[in-house]
Amino acid sequence: MASVHESLYFNPMMTNGVVHANVFGIKDWVTPYKISVLALLYEMTASKITLPERRRLNKLILPLQQGPDLTLGQFLQTVEECCPQTAYAVKLRLHEMADGELKDMEYFFSTLPTPFTAFDSEAYKTSVVGLFMRHMLLAYNKLSFSQVYKLYKSLQHYYHSHYAKPTDGQVGLAALVADDSEMDLTSIEDTVGDRIDKEELDTPLHESELRGPLSQKQAEYFLARQAYLLKNDENKALKPAALQEELNNMLKFNPDFAEAHYLNYLNSMRVQDIFLSAHSLLHYFDRLILSGNEGKSNGDEGYGRSLRYAALNLASLHCRFGHYQQADLALQEAIRIAQESNDHVCLQHCLGPNQNINGNTTENASFINHIYLASLGIQSLVQQGATQGKTAHKLINALKDTDILHWKHSLSELIEISLAQTTSIWRMYGKSTMALQQAQLLLNMSSLEPVNFGVQQNNTEAFAVALCHLAELHAEQGLYFAVSEILQHLKEQFPPHSQNAKLWMLCDLKIQFERHMNEGKYHLAEPLVTAISALNKTEGLYRKAQVLKALNRSTEAYSVLQRLQVHCEKTKCTEMVIRMMLSTAELHWESSGFSTALPLLLQALALARQHHLQSLASETILHLAFTQLMLGVPEQALSVLHEAIEPVLAHGAVIDKGRALLLTARCQMAVAGFSPNGQGQAAVDTLNEATAYFSKLDCKERLRDVHYLQAQLYRSLGQISQCNKSAMLFRLLDQDLQTPAPPVSMRL
Repeated sequence: MASVHESLYFNPMMTNGVVHANVFGIKDWVTPYKISVLALLYEMTASKITLPERRRLNKLILPLQQGPDLTLGQFLQTVEECCPQTAYAVKLRLHEMADGELKDMEYFFSTLPTPFTAFDSEAYKTSVVGLFMRHMLLAYNKLSFSQVYKLYKSLQHYYHSHYAKPTDGQVGLAALVADDSEMDLTSIEDTVGDRIDKEELDTPLHESELRGPLSQKQAEYFLARQAYLLKNDENKALKPAALQEELNNMLKFNPDFAEAHYLNYLNSMRVQDIFLSAHSLLHYFDRLILSGNEGKSNGDEGYGRSLRYAALNLASLHCRFGHYQQADLALQEAIRIAQESNDHVCLQHCLGPNQNINGNTTENASFINHIYLASLGIQSLVQQGATQGKTAHKLINALKDTDILHWKHSLSELIEISLAQTTSIWRMYGKSTMALQQAQLLLNMSSLEPVNFGVQQNNTEAFAVALCHLAELHAEQGLYFAVSEILQHLKEQFPPHSQNAKLWMLCDLKIQFERHMNEGKYHLAEPLVTAISALNKTEGLYRKAQVLKALNRSTEAYSVLQRLQVHCEKTKCTEMVIRMMLSTAELHWESSGFSTALPLLLQALALARQHHLQSLASETILHLAFTQLMLGVPEQALSVLHEAIEPVLAHGAVIDKGRALLLTARCQMAVAGFSPNGQGQAAVDTLNEATAYFSKLDCKERLRDVHYLQAQLYRSLGQISQCNKSAMLFRLLDQDLQTPAPPVSMRL
């Protein structure tokens, strides 16, 4: 079966009717770059290449014709990636012309096989390739002698500039492109006495990827390709600064190009430029209305379709910046235009911002009866239900029912969102094993959507969320080498200027912070607080309180926790409220206010159970058990611990497993007293297991506490040699840390 891209050689009238040359963005003048493309087509016809290489070259033809002119180095590298043999043949062909004489270029054009002169030509005369070759030959044949000579000199500069040293002062391709007025087909009359001015040839123009003014179709191709890459694979799009420069050059020649303003808006959103993004979107509004419905690139219904989506983008822009009143006005405008046009797709996209702004539900979903809309509404409700304390099985069942429709209709985007959402839900509920499974399922899923330009569709927000969860889950188990590999992949897939880079930046900082805190390196954790606060104010305040508490600056830590409480009341973040209560209880411990901490811990436990947050509930139970131990009821503390130890060992982080076992051993020691009974021997085994967990994370302060308790325990059991060994290990760690050991009874 012939490849889809091989239709470039066949008659397009068989599929889409008559094809005009200007549809493909072909310039009506000959340039050195166009000669290179002609040389490629010539070598593809003359040389024998394998079928896979031919297919790769066929895919390359249309972008080479439609896209902006490339330098010789870029052109040869692009061809070489598809077929090195053909790239070498093209280089030799250009070398013969550039290092030869004018007659060599004349000979090339005279021997060029075309669908109009060669009966055995592979290209049909009305195909894309056939029309391109026809236009180039017509343009070349209408050139005057002086124009042909100027084209030849430009070709020489184009070829030799690729091999010239940077210090030779050689300019890029922009300086070699011939004057449009002289190469245009409309300029068929030769000016008498026209002479070639060498200085004019050597005058450098602005060098950029677009190489000066483009045809309308070339500009549209560039904008469409960059917009597609920004959506599907941002790494392959131009960098924000480079794309901004190209757009500025394009708007310099055509300030009323509406699509360029819209791409400028998308590019500004990549770098979170509030002013320029809003400015560009408003310019897009103005240019779109001025242009009317004449632009073919505006879609099936002219400017009306683009106008309602621009209004929707404006609402989304204001919503992202927290301007909810302005967002509501823009959203109502988008809904009004969409309803007038009966555009259900636009209405479904309006639902998301509308729910964020007004808190609406999915009642309209049944009215519109659209699968995509209903699925988005259910996913929004699931997210809302997770924050309001709905049980996990209800949320997962709701997502499962919609997933059946997603797979049935191949809604790849919604499948990815659903899997990422499920990962986050299991993680929030403290089921790390299930979260790990869902993240792996998403990462191993192949995209169901067709993509172009060799795009790998794995740079969406859902993939970023899943990878961040995966990195944090590995960090919790002390697998920092795997964490570094995951973060390195995130940095490559989502560069710092990309829209989703904030996710891995915050994830990386949190992992570094927790690692430094576990290792007792508070001086390294403290500078990270500022960076975390810049990305997430809530997380920044919480970790600032943790550092201050670790540095024994209790008054400052309590003040920060009070600020955090006010902030959490506004954002209604239940998880952070519980963590804040636990940190406040730990501050009460430092002043021996164990009875004062008890009501606070009971309130936190009730809140965690109400919202089914198993991980935080287990953490709260550990705090309650420690408080009971300090209040002198170790039997009750040990009984409470049995409720939390199982989920902690099954789903908890390594540091939490070690802390839980250390607390269990202390309760066992307190119950056993100084009598060598079963509880004392059980405490020995428990401490040994806790040592293994703390050693995995290199928690020297925790290991120092363990060895201190082991020495006491072995002494009470009469095991003097083991007691001396533990005492020696304690002494070595104490000297290594060079910090006074805090009272073991004052922290969990």
